[in-house]
Amino acid sequence: MKLLVLGTRTFAPEIADVASEIDGVEVAGFVENMDRGKCSETLEGLPIFWIDDIAPMRDSHFAVAALGTTSRSRFIDQVEALRFRFATLVHPTARISSNSTVGEGSVVCPGVIVATRTTIGRHVILNRGAMIGHHTSVGDYCSIMPGANVAGACSIGPSTYIGMGALVLDHRTVGSHSVVGAGSVVTRDVSDNVQVIGSPARVVKENIEGR
Repeated sequence: MKLLVLGTRTFAPEIADVASEIDGVEVAGFVENMDRGKCSETLEGLPIFWIDDIAPMRDSHFAVAALGTTSRSRFIDQVEALRFRFATLVHPTARISSNSTVGEGSVVCPGVIVATRTTIGRHVILNRGAMIGHHTSVGDYCSIMPGANVAGACSIGPSTYIGMGALVLDHRTVGSHSVVGAGSVVTRDVSDNVQVIGSPARVVKENIEGR
């Protein structure tokens, strides 16, 4: 599989590194959609392609997003409009139950554990060492950051960001487009479009659109 990594910021080499350790995946380059000047440079020794120039590659390459923020959906929409296929990357040190599923375009980084009867949506990032419990659902475009632990029978809405080391206790719901701050402990349900921090987590911002 020849792979184009969407993005050129600091998270892009991380995703490329994950991909490079998966058998059968070859990183062919990176894709930029904001600053065309970057396309005269290289990243990790590989070319940077401008988004408007990659259409001829759609039948020979797959794509995956390398933006840690949930706003990566905008970049993905651009590439989807070009009729690209998206890769699902699972690092060999991750453990995903055979009874669970991971959606198209998602990235499962080293040390991740996904327990049984769990559904991971499309274009989700499960960053290093994240743990997702049994009978849990994680919506499309979510970002679960390093060391976060989402317990069993939880529901995480689309485009929600769970910060580094955060805990979501069992049977809790976190709404869509919300942010759980790093190290926070979610003991009660979290509504849509809010940011929560602390232990126990409390609302500090409302009317947000993820991170």
